[in-house]
Amino acid sequence: MRLVAVAGATEAMLDNLLQPHCLPGEKDRPARLLAAMRYAALGGGKRLRPFLLVETARLFGLEGEGVLRAACALEMIHCYSLVHDDLPAMDNDDLRRGRPTVHKAFDEAAAILAGDGLLTYAFDIVADAPTHADPAVRADLTLMLARAVGLGGMVGGQALDLEAEGRDTPHEAGFVALMQAMKTGALLLYAVEAGARMGGANALQKAALSRFGAALGAAFQVADDILDAEGDEEALGKRAGKDADRNKATLVAVLGLAQARKKRDALAREAIQALEDGGFGDKAGVLAEAARFTVNRKS
Repeated sequence: MRLVAVAGATEAMLDNLLQPHCLPGEKDRPARLLAAMRYAALGGGKRLRPFLLVETARLFGLEGEGVLRAACALEMIHCYSLVHDDLPAMDNDDLRRGRPTVHKAFDEAAAILAGDGLLTYAFDIVADAPTHADPAVRADLTLMLARAVGLGGMVGGQALDLEAEGRDTPHEAGFVALMQAMKTGALLLYAVEAGARMGGANALQKAALSRFGAALGAAFQVADDILDAEGDEEALGKRAGKDADRNKATLVAVLGLAQARKKRDALAREAIQALEDGGFGDKAGVLAEAARFTVNRKS
């Protein structure tokens, strides 16, 4: 219920942010570019990253427009990454969330610019005063986000993923874990750490939540790899079986399905244990359930 509620609030806020009216300093919002950005960001997805940010901030009694803005900025970056990953030069996918990918619905140039627009707008939102009253918090969120998204985070992970496809030698578990921690885990970890920063977590709480976010991010990606190997394409809303076809570096490829399932479940337990170690008690029940949802989801 909380996931659905946050998804609905995220959708409404994204819709409001992606309107034709200009912000101070903007000169125009080209209609076709805005349409492509809205197509990429609206109308689909579990909104797990916004959910994690919102629910982590809620642990500290913080909620409202500012938290939701930060959550939407993160979701914009996630959506930008999907748009660019789907391009012919990357994963060359035609289907995303059960409908044509952005470069199919529009064209490749529009997809590149839509991704660029979502990425840039995300930093605009995080740095703007309505997201948090304290400029130091906004500065921290901006720096944390840049590190999670860039060379040593998501973008670097995507580069490692593409490099791995061309290898003739078997993938190693350590490499796969590093690549996935960067490509997928970095944004999920940021969601938790950003919620903790906005909520004013102490050192012990921040450390516990960082452990939770890292383990959850790893579990999410292993679960995703398993779904690609054995999931239903209609339920997934995207092409299944492409990881094996493209020699993707996954723990399923390295360990096999049975051991990958064990790893996924162990990571979920590790995430829940981190919450217990942080001393959050029943307040963290929704986040613990998110770890269980991550390993049991069907799409």
